[in-house]
Amino acid sequence: MDNLPLIAKARLLAPGVFLAATIALASQFIAAQYGGPVMLYAILFGIAFNFLSTDEKCAAGVQFASKRILQAGVILLGAAVTFSEIAQLGWATALLVVTGVAATIFVGWTIGKSAGLSSPHAVLSSGAVAICGASAAMAIASVLPNDKNSERNLILTVVGVTTLSTVVMVVYPPLTHLLGFSDLRAGVFLGATIHDVAQVIGAGYIVSDDAGATAAIVKLMRVTLLAPTVLIIAAIYAQRSTDPSAARKGFPVFMLGFAALMAANSIGLVPTELRAFLSDASRWCLVIAVAALGVKTSLKDIFEVGPKPLVVLIAQTLFLAVFVGVATFAFSGALPG
Repeated sequence: MDNLPLIAKARLLAPGVFLAATIALASQFIAAQYGGPVMLYAILFGIAFNFLSTDEKCAAGVQFASKRILQAGVILLGAAVTFSEIAQLGWATALLVVTGVAATIFVGWTIGKSAGLSSPHAVLSSGAVAICGASAAMAIASVLPNDKNSERNLILTVVGVTTLSTVVMVVYPPLTHLLGFSDLRAGVFLGATIHDVAQVIGAGYIVSDDAGATAAIVKLMRVTLLAPTVLIIAAIYAQRSTDPSAARKGFPVFMLGFAALMAANSIGLVPTELRAFLSDASRWCLVIAVAALGVKTSLKDIFEVGPKPLVVLIAQTLFLAVFVGVATFAFSGALPG
């Protein structure tokens, strides 16, 4: 396909891409009208069209949407982050976020392996919990070794982490009140523990405006760790692989785009209006990519796995919450508010 003329390639890809985009639009409409996570709707609606995944008219476009449009969405995610916003909360908050992400990936991987998940599946699950939910899962999956279960594991992780993110969005705000956190410390806790950006903001503003703003910035701290995390994971699996092509695949070039856009945004090269547009474009790309992954997923394959991946995700989520909660008490004097 790479050797095809541009117009011919566009014609080949159009049906599958339009299918994924239509599912994404329908998912956004339902989420806007009735509430709920748009990513979860995109997956479920996509699965309903699984019969088209092998259709010769749609297959190429669905594959393109699940890979290239996904990478575009991750690159554009860099427009949501600036270093100055992160610096406002101080070194203690940054240290809390970095150690929380690192500990969750390592301990979460150990939990997954102990429960019988494959090493790539355990990394995928723990990375999604540690950083930014579905977005992190898709970025990490792009550099993991491919096998017959790779896409199924990604779908299971995205569904699980999105569902859990919605649950904790409701559970964590009253928990911060019970723990006696100030609004700013509640924002730090929520931003450092909830998986997806939308749910972080929702939970923060349930507490207060100050908590919502703080939670959003802390969440962006976690998002900045996506690029180095993906690069490290890629390097580890490329080194372990006996496939000579693994090293080439292992370096995620698209993450350089994420880093470059984040740097440009940080030094003021991205106007505010363009930043908002790019953030929205990133979200749409990721929803389209998730819809395409849903199309490629069979319910039969998911049911064959059983509840183990969800149990692992719950354990990883609880670990992150306990780690951040204990650290918030231990370093309360150095944290905001």
